[in-house]
Amino acid sequence: RCTMSPAAVVRGLALAALLVLSPAGAARQTRRPNVVLILTDDQDVCLGGMTPLKKTNALIAQMGITFLNAYVPSALCCPSRASILTGKYPHNHHVVNNTLEGNCSSKLWQKIQEPYTFPALLKAMCGYQTFFAGKYLNEYGAEDAGGVGHVPPGWSFWYALEKNSKYYNYTLSVNGKARRHGENYSVDYLTDVLANMSLDFLEYKSNFEPFFMMISTPAPHSPWTAAPQYTKSFQNVSAPRNSNFNIHGKNKHWLIRQAKTPMTNSSIQFLDDAYRKRWQTLLSVDDLIEKLVKKLELNGELDNTYIFYTSDNGYHTGQFSLPIDKRQLYEFDIKVPLLVRGPGIKPNQTNKMLVANIDLGPTILDIAGYDLNKTQMDGMSLLPLLRGDKNVTWRSDFLVEYQGEGYNGSDPTCPGLGPGVTHCFPDCVCEDSYNNTYACVRTLSTSWDLQYCEFDDREVFVEVYNLTADPHQINNIAKTIDQEILEKMNYRLMMLQSCSGATCRTPGVFDPGYRFDPRLMFSNHGVRARRFSAQSLQGI
Repeated sequence: RCTMSPAAVVRGLALAALLVLSPAGAARQTRRPNVVLILTDDQDVCLGGMTPLKKTNALIAQMGITFLNAYVPSALCCPSRASILTGKYPHNHHVVNNTLEGNCSSKLWQKIQEPYTFPALLKAMCGYQTFFAGKYLNEYGAEDAGGVGHVPPGWSFWYALEKNSKYYNYTLSVNGKARRHGENYSVDYLTDVLANMSLDFLEYKSNFEPFFMMISTPAPHSPWTAAPQYTKSFQNVSAPRNSNFNIHGKNKHWLIRQAKTPMTNSSIQFLDDAYRKRWQTLLSVDDLIEKLVKKLELNGELDNTYIFYTSDNGYHTGQFSLPIDKRQLYEFDIKVPLLVRGPGIKPNQTNKMLVANIDLGPTILDIAGYDLNKTQMDGMSLLPLLRGDKNVTWRSDFLVEYQGEGYNGSDPTCPGLGPGVTHCFPDCVCEDSYNNTYACVRTLSTSWDLQYCEFDDREVFVEVYNLTADPHQINNIAKTIDQEILEKMNYRLMMLQSCSGATCRTPGVFDPGYRFDPRLMFSNHGVRARRFSAQSLQGI
């Protein structure tokens, strides 16, 4: 059973002491809380991605807390989802992109990481019933990795989508058995299927054990197929024309600079249409949330259930003239919604602390009473923030890292660009390349709102943004920022790139406890140090 930490025991006693309920209600409420995690696919927060979700806002955000600075350590589905499951940065779980070769749902992932995910610990150590429904990892179900017969450890009930997000004509692994779905809306539309499976679980599960549910929707991922009743919604909506929309990404990495500016009318029409359709698909997610909350309330379980709502990464629609995708280091791709309601969380709150999806696993284990010292997770429990504890010591920075995808051959859409690029549009604007490989320190302290990034390419390209003065990250200040700050951020980046567990939670550059010794820049865990001067930044 779950080994409760002393702090968890104290919290449990305090919660029990606060409950003034009927005897039957008290018996139910003193049990360990249930947890529900809703994970959407490619839902941004910077470009209005939460706007269509009126019910979700009312039922989760207004009844709990909204984290205004929630991020992912990698702006791509599979690495980000692996970070949620393991509580680790990509350099520690080794899932680097959406391919089997990039360790996405590979045999190696299954052997090394899956047995130690937080759901596996919840089930094995804490006695939770666990339920999964929806998209798992992009290569889940691949024949080379066990097919849909593979059910990861830690799941009592398993309804996982084969491969990537779809809305119709897909295969589910139902506890390891393939079940094919067609294109009949009433029985096949995936978001609704997930809602119905979730309601069935809540109806028929055991009432003698706490439960954890993870519901992973296809929306708003492409192909953006809305439910028939929503295909006419948002007809007058278009992608936001903010200050970084349809402009040339000057002083940025070559992949951003190659985008054609201004975009063609057909590109703008395409991204506006995609933006509308993304919102339409989210209306079914909104319905799912409403059904779920109503069922929990009907069961008398809502007050003892934490509900988390978040996305695996953000998205862009026309920023720096890149039509649509994710993968980039900018706020629109790495920032996500995070809403939480549950026991002890006051309604209608916002929180500005810097949080990341590597914190979800530690938080949920902490809720269950598991001793986090027994894990190897890089993240931190959000429970002190959820409860509104005073004088909480919190991080001021975290790591973003991405390994670009590219092929040895040319992209068939744009053979003239040569090898190494991928995800290209007909007008030969490409969203990724093998050397779109970067790592960043994203800092948010009382004095600085800063992003420092290095690319692993021949230029050793550097991008630095002061988001207080430049929230849309238009001006790269790598050549003008103070040299000492540049060196400190370079060293901090190297430290985070080699961190594991507790060393990922050490003080950041602008924290009172930070210590910087320039001599260490040349002897840090075998990581090659890079000193930057004005001369080495001439390529910017």
